[in-house]
Amino acid sequence: MLSFDEAMKLILGKARLLGSETVPLAAACGRVLARDVVSDVDMPPFDKSAMDGYACRREDLPGPFRVIETIQAGVEPLKAVGSGECAKIMTGARVPQGADCVLMVEHTENDGDGSIRFMKTATETNICFHGEDVRKGEVVLRRGTRLDPRHIAVLAAAGCVLPEVACRPGVGIIATGGELVEPDMIPGTAQIRNSNSAQIRARLEQACAAVTYYGIVPDEEPQLDAAFKRALAENDVVVFSGGVSMGDFDFVPEIMARNGIEILFDAIAVKPGKPTTFGVGPSVYCFGLPGNPVSTFMQCEVLVKPFLYALMGHAYQAPWTQWPLADSFSRTKEEREAWIPVVRTPEGTVLPKPYHGSAHSTALVDAYGFMVVPQKVAHIQEGTLVRVWPL
Repeated sequence: MLSFDEAMKLILGKARLLGSETVPLAAACGRVLARDVVSDVDMPPFDKSAMDGYACRREDLPGPFRVIETIQAGVEPLKAVGSGECAKIMTGARVPQGADCVLMVEHTENDGDGSIRFMKTATETNICFHGEDVRKGEVVLRRGTRLDPRHIAVLAAAGCVLPEVACRPGVGIIATGGELVEPDMIPGTAQIRNSNSAQIRARLEQACAAVTYYGIVPDEEPQLDAAFKRALAENDVVVFSGGVSMGDFDFVPEIMARNGIEILFDAIAVKPGKPTTFGVGPSVYCFGLPGNPVSTFMQCEVLVKPFLYALMGHAYQAPWTQWPLADSFSRTKEEREAWIPVVRTPEGTVLPKPYHGSAHSTALVDAYGFMVVPQKVAHIQEGTLVRVWPL
């Protein structure tokens, strides 16, 4: 049985890139860059005013200055600024020749005769200088960057309207279990709604996967085998929900092996999520997640999602934080690392939520994240710093 860290290292080491494609800028958010992006222009492309004011020569301060023109953003200056002169200038407009500073309009006074005077003792330059941010040909975004809105702005400024990005992993989801019905159905007396597939799909689509749902498959070998064969042929990754534990009808590991999948682990020393299974085939990766919804959610969050990013060339950084514990915590079984839902308190601590185990999915609704209780640790004192994976 592997530790969580060992399992993470193993799966990331098996990831291979899936190729690349170009997409329109409007469709690039959330995608992972497959190639460095260089700027086709200097940024800024000219000396521009950082604010509304008056462009003048610093040596002529405090004035008075005769206003020789008004320069609007996007319009070339018509005149050079000479001794005792200034140009009224708008934010983003090109600074005229001769000027080496811009006076903030609120720091000036109008003399009433077409001239202004500076009312302070000193001024900042208030000019964004040509090329001070980026030079033409300079790399502005690196391969492996997962694009969010701030990166989209840089792509636009650099003229990269068709960025080359990693192909989205195709992920097939198979739910197992004769007790499951779809969410739009009223469960019978021995049935429950299938919540796992919906949460897996939502989580993996947030990670930019192209998800296909293959429905609920009963715990019967022929039907599981047929569904798995179809998913193998159509996806890069197949994710099972349920069917991986030690029950008489948990056939998923056997079905994986029968279809040429080498199972690299079938247990992790974590709670919840011990029977999580991972296997590799010639061209497909397979995860078997436990059937209880908190187990499924957690392992999808901390193992499957980082793995999908690795397939796209993005080095996902686990979002670990540390918080002091609001109250002492104890447990009776310590053979596995425990992940416990917590909330943040107004005092800047974390507090374990009421939690009834891996089937208690509503415990996650307002959880800040999971705190980790290490193996062989039965008690944690109030005030101790604990590792937390935020959600």
